[in-house]
Amino acid sequence: QVQLVESGGGLVQPGGSLILSCAASGFTFRSYVMSWYRQAPGKERELVLSINSNGGITSYANSVKGRFTMSRDNAKNTVYLQMNSLKPEDTAVYYCNGVSSINYHLRYWGQGTQVTVSS
Repeated sequence: QVQLVESGGGLVQPGGSLILSCAASGFTFRSYVMSWYRQAPGKERELVLSINSNGGITSYANSVKGRFTMSRDNAKNTVYLQMNSLKPEDTAVYYCNGVSSINYHLRYWGQGTQVTVSS
């Protein structure tokens, strides 16, 4: 059974930091490109960051450049999103996504975790 389980969301003040985690199971994690997406109320889901199987960042949203970073631990089947200097406009549901680097039709989503940036 494929699972992507996000955790670490919550309420944080502007300028604060938060780390999200996504634990994967049920597929060959190390061969998947992993990404974080987010969706704010009334907006479309957008890509935040992507990381390849070797840990290289392949894509990122300009709005998070210099503030967010992504990493992966293939031994733990987990990806992380380190978010610094958070702004109210970062408020969204954050989703973990995995796409097979061998078969692009194999893609999975987590259930999402809420991040709220507010004073």
